[in-house]
Amino acid sequence: MNVLFVASEVFPLVKTGGLADVAAQLPRALAALGVDVKVLLPAYRGVLERCPDARRLGALTALDYEAVLWGWRATDGVEHLLLDCPPLYDRPGGPYQNEAGEDWPDNALRFGLLCAAAARLCGPESPLAWRPRLLHAHDWQAGLAPLWAKAAGGVPSVFTVHNLAYQGVFDRSDFDRLGLPDPLWRPEGLEFYGRWSFMKAALVYADRLTTVSPRYAEEIQTPEFGCGLDGVLRARRDVLRGILNGIDTTLWDPARDPYLTAHYDREDLSGKRAAKAELQHALGLPKAPEAFLLGMVSRLTTQKGVDVLLDASGALGDRPLQLAVLGSGERRLETALRDAAATRPHRFAVRIGYDEALAHRLIAGADGFLMPSRFEPCGLTQLYSLRYGTIPLVHPVGGLADTVFDADRHPEGNGFHIQPLNAAALVETVDRAMAHYGDGAAWRRLQRHAMAADHSWDRSARAYLALYEELAA
Repeated sequence: MNVLFVASEVFPLVKTGGLADVAAQLPRALAALGVDVKVLLPAYRGVLERCPDARRLGALTALDYEAVLWGWRATDGVEHLLLDCPPLYDRPGGPYQNEAGEDWPDNALRFGLLCAAAARLCGPESPLAWRPRLLHAHDWQAGLAPLWAKAAGGVPSVFTVHNLAYQGVFDRSDFDRLGLPDPLWRPEGLEFYGRWSFMKAALVYADRLTTVSPRYAEEIQTPEFGCGLDGVLRARRDVLRGILNGIDTTLWDPARDPYLTAHYDREDLSGKRAAKAELQHALGLPKAPEAFLLGMVSRLTTQKGVDVLLDASGALGDRPLQLAVLGSGERRLETALRDAAATRPHRFAVRIGYDEALAHRLIAGADGFLMPSRFEPCGLTQLYSLRYGTIPLVHPVGGLADTVFDADRHPEGNGFHIQPLNAAALVETVDRAMAHYGDGAAWRRLQRHAMAADHSWDRSARAYLALYEELAA
């Protein structure tokens, strides 16, 4: 079973969010099941420098651009195909935006080339002897790959929606620049309210559709969560399914985590107390083992409910707790969080930016983990926090509803639900969690129950393999 993955980011070469983790970890889990996976991604600035042993595999031409394909094998054995086209990818800033935080104006062309290259690898003009039996494309940046791969070589495709809110919507001029045929400019095709969408292209033309949790697969078929595409998804409900993401249980393991100086497991939680003390020291918070330490590692956006947290910060500051936030995002939210921390430095600590080591230490050292997301396709940090015995407080949407069950309302409770999503409900949920925390024996039972769940990639990979075999047959 040869499978070509197409993704715009893959850890550790480039990462802005959870897509990079999935595009790294799912191929590894599939390879363990005997699938031959190769991962195609753009060679952004610095990527080839991080792969000094990359091999030149050949050249290809698409969309009037010359590109070179490099092969790099990761330490886990999965081969990555690096699409090197300096005019489009060798730029300062991030993969999608410039240094000022603005989208690159030619993103349609940049990711159109990625999709066109994927199609070439599926057809007779491929510079590789290896041929994929099917293509698995991820999120809007790979949205044209299923359409073009089918045209180039008849290769069937799976498309995974990681976040429907980001759709790759562009103008007619970009449609023409990519050479898309006029018959596709219609509501049943790529046209989308007077513009057109990479995401819609995949939703209409891929053979199978998946998303990253069962609940999210249901939610996106509704107007509330469908982002204008719910009608398309309802029309294709027979080929849509939700497969919950997994996590790398080797990288995220409190018993062996290299970022921690004190380790622990569900049988011996003493190291967690030491991790809490170290976190308080690192963040400049008072060393208070009895204080309920609530952590949050997140993009700082309204999607993640940061504004709700800010609305609740006054009431939370009056309680015997500590709050630690790590992340970056909308400038106004960053500023407001800094201001809130400045007013209560003994209660709140905020670190703007992303620090992998601090993320591990925060998830290990906190008592509770906050995720008041308005929508959450899957979520990974709640899975990390469960594995570390850090009890999640979540708004039960998408993958959060599939993985976190309220300890006051469910026999298999492993966290707490914030319902509805507003400041008063958030404070009430924190109060409920603190009441449980006050009973040490009960809290330890809750921690051990949370840590017992299996969220490894093996289960998810088997579900994808079954889907591949169904499609290939």
